Amino acid sequence: MIPLSSKLESREQEFVDVMKLLEEHQFSLGGNWDYQHGSFDRYLDEAHKVWLRIPFSVIHGHLDDQAEVNDATIRIGQPYVLKHVYNEGLDPEAQVQTLGGLINQFQSPVDSDAPIEQHWLDEAQTKLEQVERLFPN
Repeated sequence: MIPLSSKLESREQEFVDVMKLLEEHQFSLGGNWDYQHGSFDRYLDEAHKVWLRIPFSVIHGHLDDQAEVNDATIRIGQPYVLKHVYNEGLDPEAQVQTLGGLINQFQSPVDSDAPIEQHWLDEAQTKLEQVERLFPN
């Protein structure tokens, strides 16, 4: 994980407004969100291993990505780039489990914080600067 400097850090704004702006640049609400915090994620590579992540915390209201009305106000944290390297193919250690197949579908990453090549950092910085221009000062 490599942190990036950003004008967005510490910005407070309505969740819905931020989400609409970021969706225009292929960001989505990261799957690890809960009612108090989350992140907007954008993959940088076709294999979906290198990501630009913009974390946030809820400072007022309630966050629910399925609700029509969302009153959450968020504070944006420091963006960062991360890289997950996964095993390709089948897990040789896998065991047959009736219920486990519903839960344990994927292998653990080989490296959840793999080294990130400079060209991905440059790409992330470019995407971040494009996003920063969407927000009024």
